[in-house]
Order: sequence, then C-alpha cells, then structure tokens
Amino acid sequence: MLSLFLSIFLTFVELNCENLFDCRHDSLKNDTEFMPQGERHWTRTRYWTKLNLIGQEILSSADELPDIVALCEVENDTVMHNLTRRSLLRNAGYEYIITESPDTRGIDVALLYQPLRFLPLCYDYITVKLIKGMRPTRDILYIKGITQKLDTLHLFVVHAPSRYGGEKASRPFRMHVAQTLAKAIEPIKDGNIIITGDFNDYSDSKSLLYLESCGLTNITRHAKGKNGKAKATYRHKGEWNSLDHFLVSSSLLPKVKDVYINDDDYLLEEETMYGGYRPRRSFSGYRFHRDGFSDHLPLVLTLL
Repeated sequence: MLSLFLSIFLTFVELNCENLFDCRHDSLKNDTEFMPQGERHWTRTRYWTKLNLIGQEILSSADELPDIVALCEVENDTVMHNLTRRSLLRNAGYEYIITESPDTRGIDVALLYQPLRFLPLCYDYITVKLIKGMRPTRDILYIKGITQKLDTLHLFVVHAPSRYGGEKASRPFRMHVAQTLAKAIEPIKDGNIIITGDFNDYSDSKSLLYLESCGLTNITRHAKGKNGKAKATYRHKGEWNSLDHFLVSSSLLPKVKDVYINDDDYLLEEETMYGGYRPRRSFSGYRFHRDGFSDHLPLVLTLL
C-alpha cells in the first residue's frame, strides 16, 4: 500500500467487461440467458472464473494498482461486491459506486476507486430520457470527488446504446446520450471533467464530434496498444476501432501524461479468419471461453 503514497500520478482505467452477470435471475430484468439453465449455461464456476479474469485484467493495466476504474456491462451490486471483496481484487482496497439503471437486461456502469487516492464527495445517476424508438438504456454515473493532491474531478461513466438494428438507425440514440452529457457538464464546464466509457461509436462519429464541439478533447482518439499489437480497444471483422474513449476538459489537458491500451499478450488471441490478433473474449456466440476476458481491451489514462 506504500506505493499509493509514493506515486505522483493518478491512473484511470476504463473497461467494458463483456457481460459480467451473476447467475441468479432478477425478476424485473431480462437476464435469464445468464442462468445455469439459460442459453449461455452461466454457472457459478463460469461466473467466478470470469470475475477473477476481470480482476487480473485490471491489475495488469498499469505498473501500479490503478487508482480509478470505470466499468461497463456489470449487472448489479452483488457482482461488484464479489469483484472487490472475493475475487483477485479482494486485497486491493477498492470501494465502488454502481448505477441502478432501467436497462432491460440489467446492465449497469460502475466506478472502482482507491479512497486514499480519490475520495468521492457526491454522486448521482443521470437518467437518459427515452426518445421515439429508443429502448431503456444505462444511466450515466456522475461522481464529484477530490484527488490526493486535493484537485476536484468531475467524472462521468457512460455506456451508450448499442448499434443493434443498424448503425444508422440507432445513431440518434447515441447522439441523444451525447446531448444529455453536454447538458450535464454545462454548469461545470470550467471544472476538471473526465467522461469515459463505451460510447458504441468511433472517434469520428457524430456523437463524439458533438461532445468535442462542447469544449471537450478526445485524448484517446489515437491511443494504441502499449505493446504495439492493438490499434484500438475493439476489433470487428478484422478491423480495429475504439468504442471506448476518454474525453477531458481543457483544464485537464496539461495534466495528461499518457494514454494507452493494455494489449498484454494474454489478453489477445490470433484471429484465424482475418489474420492478426483480437481481444480474447469470453463468448463466441453462445460458446464460452474459459480463458477469455472481454471483447474490449482496457483503456488507460495517466494524469500528473
């Protein structure tokens, strides 16, 4: 724990966990596929294997223990409790905050943090109001806190609607999330703002460009793997592209030391159809890979 006091940097990791569900049914959610008798045959053994692999992935994302971790595709408080108290992360000292979203599958976003390095002062769930044709989606998690250096940070964790039904047809929903974010940051636009998560859009998509027009900078636009293998956080049909991003306010730009993708060898697998490598994911269709982590790679930001 001494390293927490010696480090002069603040390390922030973002990761889409790819379906980090427990194996119990929530009667209010459509999560039956992640039960032992469901389509994915999601047993306790598979669940605990997945938890420990996600813990390993987080721990390996920086030379020292990450100070803050934003997670997408986590189901509920039980999952977060098990991840922070009973998995490989159990001795890491993380506390957490998780949303309680109206998403029909029960997917939420969460934030892990080291209390000695980042202390939340308050937090809120920002509900994304529905527009025509839009299904209930994940709340945006907002946290205001102070770092060890007593800098105030405003953090937003987002998991925008997927491209289900086609990119063009679903584009207005992701733009609506971007507009909701823009409205939320307007009263604090002169503060230290970090927005991160899975936007389900690329850096040149309209939703990301809109946020940049609001005074934010996408500092992960050109992020690459620290080992030179990953060109982005996500690979689809042989093409690398990032759906995960960090956007910061102008006041934080001078404090950005580094940004990279964790592409350690064990997080990748050869892609036989298209050549090269892709993230070592948990599922191919409904087939579970015991040594799979996620279909996204961790994105890492280091601040001075």
